[in-house]
Amino acid sequence: MPDSAAGENDKHSGAGKAGHDKHAGHDKHAGHDKHAGHDPAAFRRRFWLSLALTMPVVVSSSMVMEWFGYNLSGVGWVGPVLGTVVFLWGGQPFLVGAEREFKSRAPGMMLLIAMAITVAWSASMASSLGWFDLDFWWELAALVTIMLLGHWLEMSAIGQAKGALDALAKLLPDEAERIGEDGATTTVPASELVVGDLVLVRPGARLPADGTIVEGSGELDESMITGESRPVPRTVGDRVVAGTVSTDAALRIKVAAIGEDTALAGIGRLVSAAQESKSKAQALADRFAGLLFYVALAVAAITFAAWALVGRMDRAVTNTVTVLVIACPHALGLAIPLVVAISTSMSAHAGILVKDRLALERMRTIGAVLFDKTGTLTKGEHVVTAYRSVAAGEDDGLLRIAAAIEADSEHPLARAIVGAGAAVGSVLAATNFTSSTGRGVEATVAGHVYAIGGPALLRERQATIPAAISADVEAWGARGAAVLTVLEGTEVLGALALEDGIRPEAAEAVSELNKLNIRTIMITGDARSVANAVGAELGIKEVFAEVLPEDKSKTVAELQERGLAVAMVGDGVNDAPALAQADVGLAIGSGADVAIESAGVILARNDPRAVLAVIRLSQATYRKMLQNLGWAAGYNIITLPLAAGAFSWAGLDIPPAVGAVLMSFSTIVVALNAQLLRRTA
Repeated sequence: MPDSAAGENDKHSGAGKAGHDKHAGHDKHAGHDKHAGHDPAAFRRRFWLSLALTMPVVVSSSMVMEWFGYNLSGVGWVGPVLGTVVFLWGGQPFLVGAEREFKSRAPGMMLLIAMAITVAWSASMASSLGWFDLDFWWELAALVTIMLLGHWLEMSAIGQAKGALDALAKLLPDEAERIGEDGATTTVPASELVVGDLVLVRPGARLPADGTIVEGSGELDESMITGESRPVPRTVGDRVVAGTVSTDAALRIKVAAIGEDTALAGIGRLVSAAQESKSKAQALADRFAGLLFYVALAVAAITFAAWALVGRMDRAVTNTVTVLVIACPHALGLAIPLVVAISTSMSAHAGILVKDRLALERMRTIGAVLFDKTGTLTKGEHVVTAYRSVAAGEDDGLLRIAAAIEADSEHPLARAIVGAGAAVGSVLAATNFTSSTGRGVEATVAGHVYAIGGPALLRERQATIPAAISADVEAWGARGAAVLTVLEGTEVLGALALEDGIRPEAAEAVSELNKLNIRTIMITGDARSVANAVGAELGIKEVFAEVLPEDKSKTVAELQERGLAVAMVGDGVNDAPALAQADVGLAIGSGADVAIESAGVILARNDPRAVLAVIRLSQATYRKMLQNLGWAAGYNIITLPLAAGAFSWAGLDIPPAVGAVLMSFSTIVVALNAQLLRRTA
């Protein structure tokens, strides 16, 4: 991470760190830690100054003067002096990196570059001292300058991809309005907040910490956490997370988590860990890059010996340097890490948090997706799915009466009825509300005393379901719905069915998975009638019902024994064993719960369609990895013989500077191809 990013993180101390303080100034990246601590700005400065020093070296070169037909006198010192400065100062990052690789016994690109420029400088200095005739200073200076340009572009590309961590840190405000015991607000640094503080968040402001709404209601923009573009309604008692925006209302929040404990900090840790984790493709690239060092060294030795034996010491030096330069495994070193960085930051912005890179890779091979029902395919809360009045044409009136009766109740079913009633008209006023545990509630509405309850209320009042609605009530019960009846005295006026509401996105997710020939299966602890009804509505043909939480992992194992690669999608709480057993575990939940240990991928938004996004991202990421590896390997296979001079007889020669350009070009191609992932995923 660039130094500027570190400074940005320092500014957000305490709550503002969002878990990024341990990453400040940290430029380590998966499979690419040879660049640890490298700053794109530093490479940019070295490049421009080296370029300025290289120009007079090129202009004063006898070879260049001969090419363009001009002559400069008294410039023999320019090459040795400025060329040495470029070698020692411009090449310093490569020389230091080579020393580190040598000491760690992990030879790689830095050692190859250092060997190339050291051979070039030694040959040039020997020529300047009159030991043999070889004007090599301008090639050396150009070589170092082009290397610096390539590294600058490379570090910039990685820095942009890793900018997700900086962006997360910047989501937190520097200050917060803390509410004192006297009700007065005081502006304090966000870092001074402690758990239990009460803060005021004004319309349009970001939340400085995780907490619970204690006063106010409105819509929050949670797109930075869940990827959901539409604002989400939040009210008293709801959990909210730092970095989200109150779009239209002032809220009073009781602080529940700060600093390292916030959801944003958890997301930052996941993004960083995923970007630094290694994939199978990365392991392959690392092995190839390590092998390439020894191949390049062997080819360079053979090249030098072959040309020296035929008496062409000038070609021996130039071709040896070209081999060492052109074989630098830059493209291989960048091929996988940049794809990893981009795909991880993309997924984080979409509300897909990757904990395990191998889990993301395996998603492209999944043959079955096992969905937990409650809270995954359904909302995990009851909604009114049907209602019927005994009196024809009075269905909505019945619902409004039921909502009025339940208006003062805090029961979850009551909340669902009140919400449904408000959707068809204003909620009527009710008085004399009473509740009878296990039976139901009663209230006076417009001078009439009404009651609402389940079978116990019917038995108590010796009431029966009228024939006009009995078929509906029987069908609702068969589906596993909770059926409540509305009575006036002993007369049944109508009934309502309440069920765990199916997410509107669930049917689309199942349909799209079926189109991809991926089997969709549902598992639940609910009764079979309930499970079958939900499965039928969503088009899921295979349903496991009445399964205890501890037995869900056994079901996953049974599917795996059938030869299926299984992705398990659950809420990450009672589904933990099954998530761990599955080939890929995907925990679906709120943005405030991002540290679910048993899952390899966390879906911050409660949307089953996110599973499709993970599959497509996995497929696109794998394609880019293979493309980059293919390009990087193919480039070396083709260019190494050319660099060695194997085709000199046909007039095909590559000077060292051109080799450096090709090496940098190869790196740029890999970087650009990785960037295209943003369009294809």
